[in-house]
Amino acid sequence: MTVRMTLAAATAVALSAVALAGPAVAADKGSDHDATRKAIEAAVDAGVPGVTATAKDGHGSWSTTAGVGNIKTDQPRSEHDRYRVGSITKTFVATVLLQLEAEGRLSLDDRVERWLPGVVEGNGHDGARITLRQLLNHTSGIYSYTSDDDFVRKYFLADGFFKHRYDTLTPRQLVSIAMRHKPEFAPGTSYSYSNTNYIVAGMVIEKATGRSYGDEVRRRIIEPLRLAATSVPGTRATVPQPSSRAYSKLAEDATGPTYDVTVLNPSGAGAAGGMISDSADLNRFYRALMQGRLLPAEQLKEMKTTVTDPDTNDIRYGLGLMDVELSCGVHVWGHEGGIHGSSSVAVTTADGRHSLAFNFNGDWTGDAAAVLEGEYCGK
Repeated sequence: MTVRMTLAAATAVALSAVALAGPAVAADKGSDHDATRKAIEAAVDAGVPGVTATAKDGHGSWSTTAGVGNIKTDQPRSEHDRYRVGSITKTFVATVLLQLEAEGRLSLDDRVERWLPGVVEGNGHDGARITLRQLLNHTSGIYSYTSDDDFVRKYFLADGFFKHRYDTLTPRQLVSIAMRHKPEFAPGTSYSYSNTNYIVAGMVIEKATGRSYGDEVRRRIIEPLRLAATSVPGTRATVPQPSSRAYSKLAEDATGPTYDVTVLNPSGAGAAGGMISDSADLNRFYRALMQGRLLPAEQLKEMKTTVTDPDTNDIRYGLGLMDVELSCGVHVWGHEGGIHGSSSVAVTTADGRHSLAFNFNGDWTGDAAAVLEGEYCGK
């Protein structure tokens, strides 16, 4: 499993290796997580500035860090770092929609047009043919606005990013970018990961509740689970402390300088990838989700009903939730997320008893799959 750069411009290759910055936290002394630690150190050797990770299993919590959170000061990363989680946001959004279904306020078989008349139309897109379920499992065929060439130049490449990093983009504007393109396929006939799907899903939440997706995530998930490090920043450009800097190449190739991209207006990610959290909170969220504390059994079963991602052999996609099969046969459930300067993964076993969340503060290199293999397969 490689980190899907859902909101980053392009991947590149390594920085010069960054030395480990100080010892890991006190819990990082046993042998159970040795392979995980080695994979994290290898990511830093490959060029990731720094990594923070936390696992929770039957033996308790374990955290480790490697590399630096600031390449100018060599400040180490912290186990308590908050970071932009990118598309991990999608699981939160899907959970809210499934809660609304459980309450009888909508059905996942509703057509998008019922909730958002005239929003998904143009160039062959037709919201009257697309269900809410197809938004959540990426079988809608809706074009992803983050694939638009102009959007990439304006927000993901260096010249455009530094001119537009503080732009506020509305959900309607983001959907309208997608509508300039033809659909990828007819609804329900294939699978293609599209950030537009979740921008639309966030709009449906607002239409059904009268409150933004962020307000509903706070009310229904963040506050009940006491996720103190988790937030929906909206248009706020900074990341709350404690946190590290985030770095990107902002280029289409592996060469060139490394830029600090920590500060940006995340409205261009919105319900597709705008949230902030830390590793402990993400573990708590996915554990609660898989143990049925956020959804009734019927809705959790729907969430875990997956479709095949034709680009991978080891990942199936449910409703805002990935089922990843590792080399040792273990299945973990969760999501990955990429946004400028931040690459994250959060997963747990089906019973919620063994969770792992980690973040790279660089978006162009690092083997996330190796970290998962280390934690769950010991290699």
